[in-house]
Amino acid sequence: MTKRTKLLIAVSFPIQFIAIKILASYPAFVETYYSNGLYPIISKIFRVIFGWIPFSMGDIFYTIAGILIIRYIYKNFRLFRTEFKRILLDTYIVITITYFAFHLLWGMNYYRLPLYKSLELDRKYSTEELVNFTERVIAKANTIQYQITQNDTVKVEIPYKTSEILDKTGNGYENFSAKQPQFTFTHRSLKTSLYSSFLTVMGFSGYINPFTNEAQINRKIPVYKFPVTASHEEAHQIGFSAENEANFIGCMAALHNDDIYFQYGAYNFMAWHCLREVHNRNPEEYERLKLTLHSGIQKNYDEVRAFWTSHKNPLKPMFKFTFDQFLKANNQSGGILSYSYVVSLLVNYDKKHTLVP
Repeated sequence: MTKRTKLLIAVSFPIQFIAIKILASYPAFVETYYSNGLYPIISKIFRVIFGWIPFSMGDIFYTIAGILIIRYIYKNFRLFRTEFKRILLDTYIVITITYFAFHLLWGMNYYRLPLYKSLELDRKYSTEELVNFTERVIAKANTIQYQITQNDTVKVEIPYKTSEILDKTGNGYENFSAKQPQFTFTHRSLKTSLYSSFLTVMGFSGYINPFTNEAQINRKIPVYKFPVTASHEEAHQIGFSAENEANFIGCMAALHNDDIYFQYGAYNFMAWHCLREVHNRNPEEYERLKLTLHSGIQKNYDEVRAFWTSHKNPLKPMFKFTFDQFLKANNQSGGILSYSYVVSLLVNYDKKHTLVP
């Protein structure tokens, strides 16, 4: 790469940054021309290229990138004092190219129209509406838990292999998109991550690789969490970057799946998030509702809590803080708390479409 080319790339970074900030002020434009225009083409191409490969190519690319970075540092560490301008320019260029690729291949979805607007939903809801919805969700979760186990004190265990669970996610999207075409999903590219142990240390259940459009699942998490987690990451694949929106879409895909274990995962997920929000608004109602939950469902919650507790480590808060700042820098003002905002979408979607009879 010539020095002139390097300088041109370096100069492009502030231009990119300003352009993205301007586009962020026009979510309807991003929605029309990127999220429903350019991005679906890019996304489908990458899923076709990498989807058939049984392991994560994105994780392989990250490994190679890590090796190259270590090699570069090793070769240039002693030269930093004499060639610091070249080294800083090289670093700046890598950051600039990565920044451009991230936004072109996936990241601009952070600036699309909020989902509640495209679905024409209310944004607010009353505590009474929340409690009513939570009561119905718990009743349905109890029914399905008992239907599976024939005992309200037994936790649900999914009898499928991981590959079978991942294969079944498509059915939920097919059924849900029949009602909401914007969630149509084709060419699955869903895999367990080669770095599942590292994801566990970081405290994450999965992630979307923005450079290969592969959905990654932490294979170490409790298996009953796989249906909603996998569907959540696929929601990212089809262009919904916001965590609360991916939570909602993933939950809806699992809920509309013909498989009863996916349906249980969805109701279990909804009950947990709704109970947390009830606790925030009305602790007395929370205590009342919690007593109506089958102990078998509570055992599933305890299983997840025990898993993450057993993997506590001093680095986890740092990773969480970093991801929180990343979300805030990408149009999610609530940061990591935005995961829980899914309750607003659930309650207001139910008001309009009677999600839970």
